[in-house]
Amino acid sequence: MASDRFNINSQLEHLQAKYVGTGHADLTRFEWAVNIQRDSYASYVGHYPMLSYFAIAENESIGRERYEFMQITRPSSSHDQGRWQVYYLALEELAL
Repeated sequence: MASDRFNINSQLEHLQAKYVGTGHADLTRFEWAVNIQRDSYASYVGHYPMLSYFAIAENESIGRERYEFMQITRPSSSHDQGRWQVYYLALEELAL
């Protein structure tokens, strides 16, 4: 029984080391939310039907939507971190 638990934990640690989006024990809620959002936008860019859906919904060209989504998925600077923090706090207030 104890060996099963050790095996599951070692598999989880291996997955967390291999794939960034799976998180780890020290991951904050904010970092997790940013990972989910970036993964979503990266998926939208990679799936043409979703990208065209957003372009039609926002009355923009597909190239413009792709550019905007790629700007969101790029690594953030310290300035962007502050902007994301404000966004995250607003989301928390809505959840309350």
